[in-house]
Amino acid sequence: MWLLRNVLVVVKTIKLLVVFILMAVFNSTQVLADGTVIDKVYHPYVMSNESEFEWRFLSRQTEEGHNLLTQRIAYGQSVAENIMLEFYVIGDRDEFDDFSLEAYEIEARWMLTEPGEYWADWAILGEIEKHHKFNNWEVTGGVLVEKEFGHTSLTLNMFVIYEWGETLADEIETEFRLKYRYRWLPELQPAIEVYIGEDYSGIGPAFMGIHRFSGQKQLKWELAFITGINKGGKDHSLRFAVEYEF
Repeated sequence: MWLLRNVLVVVKTIKLLVVFILMAVFNSTQVLADGTVIDKVYHPYVMSNESEFEWRFLSRQTEEGHNLLTQRIAYGQSVAENIMLEFYVIGDRDEFDDFSLEAYEIEARWMLTEPGEYWADWAILGEIEKHHKFNNWEVTGGVLVEKEFGHTSLTLNMFVIYEWGETLADEIETEFRLKYRYRWLPELQPAIEVYIGEDYSGIGPAFMGIHRFSGQKQLKWELAFITGINKGGKDHSLRFAVEYEF
């Protein structure tokens, strides 16, 4: 019975993964993206009475020779036992080497299940982003799923994005993110990350770690090197994030 139950869990997870990938790949042939797909792979967990500061850094070298840079600074606060709100300030360096304030963002993450309550842990995520210079808006809704297999974890993110505004045509896009992680040590956990979106597919190695202090205080870090695989030219991205929770 134990073996059958675990086999069914694996089958359900694989089915979910296949459905997400097919949806993202199908939609990726329809419309070109306005931005990069690579970003944080979200875990579906929220801690009660949690506060956090976060910094994200993404550097991308495209096949056209551009070196694009995006940085995000955020403050987050849990407003209920299972709901977290985060407020972001986003800056970009474009292909002309100009770095400027790009956008503001509000994000809400709602943990739907207790860890280990069901065959996988679930959450939903919503974001509203406002461009700084133009009257452009972006609304994102997504599903976050994580399942543990022994010392490994599979994390899936699926997002639907709606854009509109002053310099944007009304557009609906999808994004898919995956992280398969080996929980070797709390401070060092190697992983593989996959990103699929509008006109982009990428994969690469990643590492993350957690250093715990007293109480709820802990420091998390992530580092990933993602290579675009849907085009013949060079397309490399370096992703780094550090987060202090208290």
